[in-house]
Amino acid sequence: MEKSEKTNAMRILESQGESYEPIYLSVIPTDGVSAANAIGCDPACVFKTLVTVGSDLSHYVFVIPVAQTLDLKKAAKAAGVKSVEMLPQKMLFPLTGYVHGGCSPIGMKKPFPTFFDETAILFDKIVTSAGKLGVFLRTAPCSFEKVVNVKYADLVR
Repeated sequence: MEKSEKTNAMRILESQGESYEPIYLSVIPTDGVSAANAIGCDPACVFKTLVTVGSDLSHYVFVIPVAQTLDLKKAAKAAGVKSVEMLPQKMLFPLTGYVHGGCSPIGMKKPFPTFFDETAILFDKIVTSAGKLGVFLRTAPCSFEKVVNVKYADLVR
């Protein structure tokens, strides 16, 4: 991707007057911790986006630090459902418009209830995928709140 090319997530932030810093990597990282290292960030402030299916058959989005694991029981409690399970990878693109490893909490095909791990608010800025492999954006947690209906909860083990 050209460094000047923008993703839908970037366009949405701009449309709401929110500032962000784009980050482009020439080599696609194999995991979130590798991505954090490649961009020179503490993995605690780099977040991955996970999509789940609830026991009510609704979809829920959870955004957690890349080095952490989603606690499905805590996630279900945050969403107010009996249980959640990870969305099968083959269903991610048809549902969200994003591929595995390039899923942004901003700009999915449809809005889904979105929960950020409560540690996100400890940082002035956090990094998430910008919606394409190897492309990230750094922005304040409050910027996500303005473009996605974000709730904060304890979500990790």
